[in-house]
Amino acid sequence: MSTTKTIKTARLEARVSPELAELIERAADMEGLSKTGFMVRVLKKEAERVIRESEIIRLSVLDQERFAQAILDPPEPTAALKKAFARRRELLGAD
Repeated sequence: MSTTKTIKTARLEARVSPELAELIERAADMEGLSKTGFMVRVLKKEAERVIRESEIIRLSVLDQERFAQAILDPPEPTAALKKAFARRRELLGAD
């Protein structure tokens, strides 16, 4: 009894200039890939880069030190923060 796996795909379409289509085809040929294979590889790589960069917070050395200091020695809560926590307790009945 053999089981076959169905691979689901989604279709993407793009209209590009003839010059860009030629450029993509040339690059795909150089990589030994089909145009589709080339575009999928490039799009995946770029999508992962964009997501990775948007999920990472980059701080200067000075900002890293300030952040660490704030965690190690947090400032006293302000009156506004104390009021907000009191209101939260009042509304939610929890600490």
